[in-house]
Amino acid sequence: MVIFGIGTDIVQIARIEKGLQRFGDALAKRVLSKHEFIEFQQIAKPASYLAKRFAAKEAMAKAMGTGFQDGLQLKQIAVSNDDMGKPTFVLSGFAQDFIESHGIAGAHLSLSDERDNAIAFVVLEK
Repeated sequence: MVIFGIGTDIVQIARIEKGLQRFGDALAKRVLSKHEFIEFQQIAKPASYLAKRFAAKEAMAKAMGTGFQDGLQLKQIAVSNDDMGKPTFVLSGFAQDFIESHGIAGAHLSLSDERDNAIAFVVLEK
């Protein structure tokens, strides 16, 4: 395994909560993929869910080394869970093309949250 990139991001859940109070579902629709938005609508703690997803997307953009530019959009980086509950990425558009064109063999994601913060850590390997 050769590490291509790493990225981490931390998000204050209260900041997301305030954004949801101010903008409602429009904030979530701007950040989440269609599948993520469906989950978001059914989740008991929507601010925590959105904070973790936002942190994961930011951490992935950092691991890619691109940030959100050159066509990379938040919705192109979706987070799902495998059968064991492990968070995984579902990529589309520029994000998918980037991973394929750079020979990335694995994208590893760790998510965690506490009362105040959500954090994501990403490792991309070739």
